[in-house]
Amino acid sequence: MNRTIIAAASMLSCVTAATAQSSVTLFGVVDVGVSHYSAKSEFYNNTVALVPPLPSVTRSQTVLSNSGQSNSRLGFRGTEDLGGGLAASFWLEAGTTPDSGATGVASFNRRSTVSLSGPFGEIRLGRDFTPTFWNDSIFSPFSTIGVGANVVSTVGTNLQTARGPGSPVAASDNYLRTSNSIGYFLPPNLGGVYGQLQYALHENVSQSNMAGSPSHRGRFFGGRLGYAAGPVDVALAYGESTAADTTGMNAAGFPTGVNLDEKIKTINLGASYDLGFMKLFGEVSQVTDRALSTAPALGSLTLRDSDKYKGGLLGVTVPVGPGLIKASYSRVKFDNDLGPLATPFAPRRDASANKLAVGYDYNLSKRTALYATVARIRIKDGQNNPAIMGAVTGGGAYLSTGTGTSGLAPRTSTGYDFGIRHAF
Repeated sequence: MNRTIIAAASMLSCVTAATAQSSVTLFGVVDVGVSHYSAKSEFYNNTVALVPPLPSVTRSQTVLSNSGQSNSRLGFRGTEDLGGGLAASFWLEAGTTPDSGATGVASFNRRSTVSLSGPFGEIRLGRDFTPTFWNDSIFSPFSTIGVGANVVSTVGTNLQTARGPGSPVAASDNYLRTSNSIGYFLPPNLGGVYGQLQYALHENVSQSNMAGSPSHRGRFFGGRLGYAAGPVDVALAYGESTAADTTGMNAAGFPTGVNLDEKIKTINLGASYDLGFMKLFGEVSQVTDRALSTAPALGSLTLRDSDKYKGGLLGVTVPVGPGLIKASYSRVKFDNDLGPLATPFAPRRDASANKLAVGYDYNLSKRTALYATVARIRIKDGQNNPAIMGAVTGGGAYLSTGTGTSGLAPRTSTGYDFGIRHAF
């Protein structure tokens, strides 16, 4: 018997021993497909001068992709019955890239939690989804996955990535997921009512001679309350992330009086209704990026910037034999707040992104499915906020030039996924 077989037998015996004492499950998804993405940038001119137009630029890419219908992942979860209605649980889940094998179980970047549950509900510690992200995901026919992903979530992710705080695990932290979190979930026997609260520690180091120390950058708190019974599911969620919280310091380590306070606040309401022959989905969302800054040179004046991203989604799924037809329309509008120094004649710097997606899943079995999705995004005035409103179906980014004066700006993006998903 070679060493590989001996090692495998040893690992199996360890898992068997563990399952004899508690419930331990190995689970995962392998999702691979062929995808094509294109992103077109077109000429714009925000000046009064006559500027020679530039030719449009389209960037395209065809790839063997992963996670077109479900996120590819590998995980371990388990529960131990402690008696008296109490249970201890763990959940360790890592994202994988089966198209190349480049990403393995190096870190449990999707979820890493330990919890204690009972008649009181559940206390959960570790890395987990934020309450507001659940509505983006659950109340969309395509969730936040593949070319059909909810554009509300795409723009929210772009904003969080651009503003921070980010983490070594993911730049989008505090929108999709958050680390260092303490969560509480209501018990499941409340007549259809469900909910959660979550607080994530910023874990910054304090400094004794620094006013307002420590910075709260990276802190998150939020909650979600919903009701699910029969065909109805509806939930309201709120989350607040501290993107910046700084007090300027000079070379000697003393405060300069320059302060910045920036928070990203998300509130969304999602719902679904199952009619049997079809299921309807809807979501409304608003993400506010509010920043306050003061400096000695400005006296007592505080500069305020409060940009808003107002979004919504309508979707439907229709079962057809062993398959499922899916369609959704989602939209985000960016409202740029020019702040107290803006003049009445200052031009608006708004933008919008609209997305239409259609797909079909064909279930070969309970665990295996073939899928096809096509989507198109159309962006208006993308030059006003290309880093955040420049949503793409996948692949490379738009070519953006001119810094809002004249040049090329995001305009349209199309994409398709054809793939197979197997869950175990």
